[in-house]
Amino acid sequence: MIGKKILPKSLFGRVLLILILPTVLIQLVMAYIFFSRHWDNVTRYLSYALAGEMALLSSQLETLPAQYHEKLVQDFEGSTGIVVTLEPKAAFDPARATKVYPEFQEQMHINLTLPFTVRRIAGDAAIEVHIAFPEYTLRLLASVKRLESRTTIIYLVWMTGVSLVFLVIAILFLRNQIRPINRLAEAADSFGRGIDVPGYRPHGAREVRKAARAFIVMKERISRQVRTRTEMLASISHDLRTPLTRMKLQLAMLPESDSTKELRDDVQQMEHMIQEYLDFVRGEGGEEAIQVALEDLVSDVVEDYRRLKVDVVLKEAASVTTGIRVSAFRRMLHNLIDNALRYGKRCDVSLIKTVNYCEILIDDEGTGIPEEKRDEVFRPFSRLDVSRNLKAAGVGLGLTIARDIVQAHGGSISLGDAPKGGLRVSIRIPL
Repeated sequence: MIGKKILPKSLFGRVLLILILPTVLIQLVMAYIFFSRHWDNVTRYLSYALAGEMALLSSQLETLPAQYHEKLVQDFEGSTGIVVTLEPKAAFDPARATKVYPEFQEQMHINLTLPFTVRRIAGDAAIEVHIAFPEYTLRLLASVKRLESRTTIIYLVWMTGVSLVFLVIAILFLRNQIRPINRLAEAADSFGRGIDVPGYRPHGAREVRKAARAFIVMKERISRQVRTRTEMLASISHDLRTPLTRMKLQLAMLPESDSTKELRDDVQQMEHMIQEYLDFVRGEGGEEAIQVALEDLVSDVVEDYRRLKVDVVLKEAASVTTGIRVSAFRRMLHNLIDNALRYGKRCDVSLIKTVNYCEILIDDEGTGIPEEKRDEVFRPFSRLDVSRNLKAAGVGLGLTIARDIVQAHGGSISLGDAPKGGLRVSIRIPL
């Protein structure tokens, strides 16, 4: 569980991590091998060489007569680059000794019997060595390059530079590979919300193009099925409404009586039931989604009820712009608000915006729906025994139609408890 929380959420981040981790691990291993082997060896050899040169000069100064010392120092300086100075015996101060370059000082102890001190002169980037002779003090000044290898810096620079170049190339390559996947996801999301994507074409790697072609085939099949069903239902609607119209005309020609009144009510109920059936199956499939200000739409729906002197209050309306099928969305809101008013007498509507979605809340003050029956009311033709139906004369399709409209927009609908009692209908639409 901890690993899942640490891992990047995006495919781009995870693939990049797969590339970076082995590179970093390889470099760490190589750096360890380099420093533990190469650096120790180089430091030891440099210390051995410099200490040997200084010890050789000291031994020759001890053994050769004084008249040869000047020539010896000149030859030594010319061949080694070490500056040699003969100072008074009092110039030697053991207090100036430091513990810098322990490998070098160890080699000096091995090769030299005379007292000496070693310190580094930071400003001149030099190493100063004082050796105490019986008659004078020998001062030796050498560059720190004699003990410090530049190979380490060069290695680190090259390792870091090559890694950064590799990382930039990997990021550019991965972005080009991830872009077709993002386009496929956006096309699927748009299609799921009822927004057509006519210009979408497969791009990217072979597997991504294969998935994109499968999506295009699926989209065409679904669109063809919806179109065929809508055309078929349009003809069924015409066939069913024609005999109903003749029945209404015949009833209008009959004298008023209790029988004709009952027949007229039955015909009206049949018309309503047929319309509910058609709305349920059709699902408003022919309407195109457009970008609208959702707060204006919700305000207009609430205002429709306010003009009728109905107690519907818009509690909150955040600024939200998204793509919806306006007629279907408006009908869904009217449907749910009518239901809330029928069983709650008043209704509160709120539009809330978050980072990833907006939420429409419809609260009433009715008796609510028991929690164990809230899933049941979304099933087609489901009618509760209690008087909590969308319409007393309906066939149990009201909430089913509302759910289909919300899901066609890529959202979700759920039922809960309102703050003041009654039922809360929560509609979430992704942004």
